[in-house]
Amino acid sequence: MPIRAVIFDMDGVLIDSEPVWNRSRVEMAAAYGRTWTEEMQRACMGRATVEWAEEMRQRLPLEMPAAEVMDEIGRRMQAAYDHHLPVLPGAVEAVHRMVKAFAIAVASGSMTVLIEHVLAATGLERVIPVVVLGDSIPRGKPAPDIYLEAARRLGFSPGECVGVEDSGNGLRSLKAAGMKAIAVPAPSYPLATEVLRLADLRLASLEELTVEAVRGLG
Repeated sequence: MPIRAVIFDMDGVLIDSEPVWNRSRVEMAAAYGRTWTEEMQRACMGRATVEWAEEMRQRLPLEMPAAEVMDEIGRRMQAAYDHHLPVLPGAVEAVHRMVKAFAIAVASGSMTVLIEHVLAATGLERVIPVVVLGDSIPRGKPAPDIYLEAARRLGFSPGECVGVEDSGNGLRSLKAAGMKAIAVPAPSYPLATEVLRLADLRLASLEELTVEAVRGLG
């Protein structure tokens, strides 16, 4: 079946956000006398907003509602992005290459305000017609819901779509949705071998993402 649509994750794929997320969580945990670990960070990667907030609340633990965790991390993330938006090399160019040959969407479990910030700052809001916000999906990755919704809005079957992901939860979500998966692991968070086996194509960066490579997955 030919590939007709490319669906991008955002965090760790378009922007090098995972170190920013981690730093924000480390700082928040420290403010409450807690310690945030790499294991905790990996458990939150790719998850929907409500899910990672509850994960933080329980793992640290914090005596506050998940909504307050979301608000505080959101403020820290926005402040960091206002200072410096860590767009990954070749990311914007890769999206523009894909737009010329495929239908395009973003399916991100990040906070709505952060997704809108990134797409506006990079100018990608003008070329990506479908954006599925994690805040609007009850079950986040690794559940397939967000990718199935992206395919529905694009008007294609899951088998006609390929997703671009950096996290284990994201790759599991794509495979559960019945889509092809391209893995572009973040340098600071390499994927385990067994997770990489879920990918139909592995790239070192989006600079390697070509129309020919995507068509070859069909």
